[in-house]
Amino acid sequence: MSEHPRLSVVLITWREREAIERTIPALIEQFEEGDELVVSDNDSQDGSLDAVAELAPNATVVRNGDNLGFTGGCNAGAAAASGDLLLFLNPDAVPQPGFVEAIKEPMRAAAGSDGGRRWDAWMGLVTSENGRIVNTDGNEIHYTGICWAGGDGRPASQAVDSPQEVPYLSGACLAVPMEVWRRYGGFPPPFFIYHEDVDISLRVRLEGGHVGIEPAAIVDHDYEFTKGAAKWRRLERNRWAVILRNYPTALLLLLLPALLATELAMLVVAAAGGWGRQKLLAIGDTIAALPRLFRERREIQARRKISAAEFAAWLTPDLDSRYLGRASRSPLLRALLRGYWALVRAVLRVPAPERAPGPGA
Repeated sequence: MSEHPRLSVVLITWREREAIERTIPALIEQFEEGDELVVSDNDSQDGSLDAVAELAPNATVVRNGDNLGFTGGCNAGAAAASGDLLLFLNPDAVPQPGFVEAIKEPMRAAAGSDGGRRWDAWMGLVTSENGRIVNTDGNEIHYTGICWAGGDGRPASQAVDSPQEVPYLSGACLAVPMEVWRRYGGFPPPFFIYHEDVDISLRVRLEGGHVGIEPAAIVDHDYEFTKGAAKWRRLERNRWAVILRNYPTALLLLLLPALLATELAMLVVAAAGGWGRQKLLAIGDTIAALPRLFRERREIQARRKISAAEFAAWLTPDLDSRYLGRASRSPLLRALLRGYWALVRAVLRVPAPERAPGPGA
């Protein structure tokens, strides 16, 4: 760790000209000596790279020649970066004043004599609607693998206001020291997009590491959850990839009935929501990927340094996202999910986390 880290900001572009015309100026005006911008372009063809050349002529540009997705784009951008600290920033996440200095602070603190925050990776506070509301102040993960932006929709005045650990990081603004990034081998390319942030967060935690939030580092995100039916295929496919790669065996076996019940419920929800075909395709994707996923699982679990109980401590039984509809509002479902989780916690002897991942967890 360095007390004077050089920051490498990796922006992934794919038809993002309008967004980066707001983000890049707000970012580079805060750069300190040695900081750099790396633009990893997934064959935008909308003038995005013309905008980069005009706004940041010193930026390093990686031309991927095809759409490698968020994961492939991040990996390519990181490979071209030279800084001590990598920051993956969504092209529509505009840094607010003081952001660059604040996002470096955990690395500076870790290099100090007291060890500082001792995080292996961290995120900034992500707001939305010009800073009016929270987009995420630490993402949440249900024990069935369903994930969402923690605190989404709350007034920004109610956001986390001090550095602390979080269940998992948001890929909209994710910082990781270069040495840590290389140790974990980056994001898994088959994910393409979605859940790569939860996957790397859980891998860090499995090896005894920590992930946190630096709330003084604020970006304002032009966030929109709905992006077409194809999003659901990737979300569901990658949800299962996260579970199969990362959940310790004891936890996975205890959760098997709940996971199977969730599959049945998701099929009903998908059919009612008009994305039933995408859900079936996600199931097919997962089945086809099983040999690879189990191979990756063996490699990941071989490096595990914490117990299943310690891992489970950061999962929540409550579906508290406004995007989950009636499932998040049903008292009966909440009671059933909490009851099941209480049994799992009792069997595993799950300790309380330093920060509770959700009400009643």
